[in-house]
Amino acid sequence: MDTKIITVTNQKGGCGKSTITMQLAGALGRDGEKVMVVDADRQGTATRWSKTAPEDNPFPAAICGLSDAGGRIDLEIKKYIGIFKYIIIDCPAAYDSDIPASALTVSDLALVPVIPAPADLWSTPDIVKLIKKTQIRNPDLIAYIVPDQVTHTKNSGYATGLLKKLGMNITKSTIGMRVVYRDSQLIGGTVFDFKGGKKVTEKVRKAQDEITALKNEIIKILKSNT
Repeated sequence: MDTKIITVTNQKGGCGKSTITMQLAGALGRDGEKVMVVDADRQGTATRWSKTAPEDNPFPAAICGLSDAGGRIDLEIKKYIGIFKYIIIDCPAAYDSDIPASALTVSDLALVPVIPAPADLWSTPDIVKLIKKTQIRNPDLIAYIVPDQVTHTKNSGYATGLLKKLGMNITKSTIGMRVVYRDSQLIGGTVFDFKGGKKVTEKVRKAQDEITALKNEIIKILKSNT
């Protein structure tokens, strides 16, 4: 099996790494793909998230906690190549961990969630530097910024313009600021697991469309890099 490894990383915490990891993993798993999430953050958000799922509707991806592997996490991840179609690594903040640098050396794709807010924009150049440094060792690594918690205001558009100046690819797909993403953790699933009346469905549908668009774009990116 040809395994694709995706590292979800950023220099700082609170930017939506776990949310994008789990929503993307769940979306791919729902398609029948064999997916593993590597929970590399000591906070264990991905692990706790999946454990919340009911027995009759388990989270549609395997979860492997590897936060203790540190800078040797690349060696641990290699053990699962050929077993899973996709391995998605939920990294801790890069400023205080050597895990992201190690994970990127074995990755095909790096996703960098960035909130269009000053503090997040200020920290983004550091992770861009780390990725570009890693690409010297791993020239097959491609990287994309994923605009996250976007409100589609004038300020968000201005922030996106600043991101383009960093010289990194930016996904066409964006993730909005939606309560349903946080609520997914409460049910141990993804936005595709919500049921309800017309009003609920309309709110959820927009989130489902966002995750589906991101999933399809990532699949296309990976195929074009084969």
